[in-house]
Amino acid sequence: MSGWQWVKVVGNFLNLSTVVGLLVGVIGRARFSWGPRGLVFANGYKVKFPVAGAFTVGNVVLSKHERAYFDDEALVRHEERHSWQYFFLIGLLMWPFYVVGVVISWLLTGDPASRNPFERLAGLKDGGYVERPIQSFGQTLTQTFSGRRSRPKAQ
Repeated sequence: MSGWQWVKVVGNFLNLSTVVGLLVGVIGRARFSWGPRGLVFANGYKVKFPVAGAFTVGNVVLSKHERAYFDDEALVRHEERHSWQYFFLIGLLMWPFYVVGVVISWLLTGDPASRNPFERLAGLKDGGYVERPIQSFGQTLTQTFSGRRSRPKAQ
């Protein structure tokens, strides 16, 4: 682990985000293991919220999947970037900002990640996200309530 990663580990412990991440993992009956870059993997997470392949709280990356899920180096990079976001936003202050990012992204694209600045800074592709085009609000509402995604028009 690099010196900067140690700074992040200590910072996220002191700002309590990693402590909360560990608590979330215990509540979700996850199995813990050490990961690279100062991350702790919490696999087998049993709670159905949030709906995500993986999510990070502090330096803890939680997933319903088995440990092999984190063999994907791009995904680990993506989740580590989220751990830095907790560091820079002084811990759990990240949550309300992240929710605002989800709302803005959904209003612009009908997708909670495509225009969410936190997901973009963490690397959409690395996190397994597809970038959706900006669309009209009416189109966003229609696709949300009809349960289907519209496709961009051919050029």
